[in-house]
Amino acid sequence: MVECPRHGTHLINVDNHAVSAHDFDLVADVSSADPAAIEPVLRRLIDGEVTPIADGFHVVATLSGESAQDLNRSLLSSLRQVERRTRLRAAWTSGGATERFFDYVPKGTRTALS
Repeated sequence: MVECPRHGTHLINVDNHAVSAHDFDLVADVSSADPAAIEPVLRRLIDGEVTPIADGFHVVATLSGESAQDLNRSLLSSLRQVERRTRLRAAWTSGGATERFFDYVPKGTRTALS
């Protein structure tokens, strides 16, 4: 992985072509029918703050990936392998834009607040 000096993003070679990886700030609430079951997986995937709340966890972290949608899908799919009844309400911010998701469904993009 090398950093692109022009855009400040990382470039990853995949099948002999460069794919841009961006850093995304994640703020999310993860709720589940069995929070204890998903906690170890969540803590393994997230290198950031994972705070218990009433029916799950509040998460604040920075992850790197090609798009917010890909990161969101990957995170929720990993959690649902452990507990099918897991929900993810997430806001992913990068490059001055915040993309919101409810589970796998995009709920809109807004200019990020400074």
